[in-house]
Amino acid sequence: MSEVLAAATAMGAVTLQVADLDLTTRYYAEGVGLDVLGEEPAAHVLGRGGVPALVLQHAPALRHAPAGAAGLFHTAILFDSPAALAASVLSVAQRFPSSFTGSSDHLVSEAFYFDDPEGNGVELYHDRPRSAWGWEGDRVRMATLPLDPNAFLRRHLAEEGAGGASGAAVGHVHLRVGDIATAHRFYVEVVGFETTARFGDQALFVSAGGYHHHVGMNTWGSAGAGPRTPALGLGEVVVRLPDADSLGALGARLRAAGTPVRDDGRELAFEDPWRNAVRAAVADPSPAAG
Repeated sequence: MSEVLAAATAMGAVTLQVADLDLTTRYYAEGVGLDVLGEEPAAHVLGRGGVPALVLQHAPALRHAPAGAAGLFHTAILFDSPAALAASVLSVAQRFPSSFTGSSDHLVSEAFYFDDPEGNGVELYHDRPRSAWGWEGDRVRMATLPLDPNAFLRRHLAEEGAGGASGAAVGHVHLRVGDIATAHRFYVEVVGFETTARFGDQALFVSAGGYHHHVGMNTWGSAGAGPRTPALGLGEVVVRLPDADSLGALGARLRAAGTPVRDDGRELAFEDPWRNAVRAAVADPSPAAG
């Protein structure tokens, strides 16, 4: 049984429980520039190129979690070029200017941060070429350096194809957790991600296949948090696996660790120690995979 996730593992759509479905849909469609791929009375699916990135579920009976709770830190939407990222950042800034919270050069990527109308964190970013990433053994060099948003926009908005038929998908998900040691035991020792960076007992970054990170976890505002109770915000994180063997190996690791798991042969549904819901699914080769 493999002890690590397959190199071709990637993140799938993130589900958010929202109180105002129409406003939140407008934010991601008119602001971020995602397409509405599907609409039901209580759920909207958004993405690009037929690939879902977000599922917004109407949950008006729920309330926001209390301060300090575990859950979502941000959903990170990866753009395939700086020009496409610049077009999205400008669009959000023009339509929802108060939602911007900051920008950073992380060495491996350039990123812009926002809060959607429900307070869910959003990262919009592009990756620098992997050949430009620095490594110290199995740890990637990441930092949080200043990034001037106006200079970035001036540099990239004029590039050919900015905002055109470019790809955008969930590149990583960043979670609020109660403690890093428990997060490491679950996401590395059980799920099978590999550690790419760790900052003491404050933050952990993990990935498959040498990516800088598919999942980030921090305790910056949630140290000591216990299991979540139903609330607005994160509904589910999807991890895409390349084949049935990878799915089976993950299921075996979860069961060996005593983690309750629902397994229908094509998907696994389970929860992390803070009751963040995770679904692992075999990636469909169709671009319309959900």
